[in-house]
Amino acid sequence: MDSRHVVRAGLAAAIVVTSTLVPPGLAGAAPPQAPAAQAAARAERTAVYFYRVKWGFQEEFIDLFQKNHYPVLKAQVKTGRIVAVKTYVPTYHGDGRADWTFAVAITFRDTAAMTGPSGEAEIVKRLYPDQATFRREEQRRFELLDAHWDVPLNELDLDTRQPSGR
Repeated sequence: MDSRHVVRAGLAAAIVVTSTLVPPGLAGAAPPQAPAAQAAARAERTAVYFYRVKWGFQEEFIDLFQKNHYPVLKAQVKTGRIVAVKTYVPTYHGDGRADWTFAVAITFRDTAAMTGPSGEAEIVKRLYPDQATFRREEQRRFELLDAHWDVPLNELDLDTRQPSGR
């Protein structure tokens, strides 16, 4: 299976997982399951960031993301914090549950890089001297959204996993 199929499968799994989560305390609902343990063989961590853009504004959102946020992510690749950044859109309108219209998969060097300081504020100041325009455009980018959620993925290596014995 090539990397595109692996990422598509991961995105599909993440969508299924996010669609089945139930807020704790909801009457009659079972609490969400604990996440699977991260595969120990790889230090890298991947998170998928999903966006559902308001109808009719997809191109404007992508333009603003490409202009203002993608360069910040690429700068973090240069620092080594991020290993890879990939962006996705569904093939068809209404693909799957149609919960998302744009997704970004970011692979971090390790858990510390994913959860630690990003240095983003300094990068933004360096890349965008006109901070007022940058803030206005970033505000607009988020005004174009119906929803946004992040899904840090835990890789589960089924080739090395021992069955639980249940």
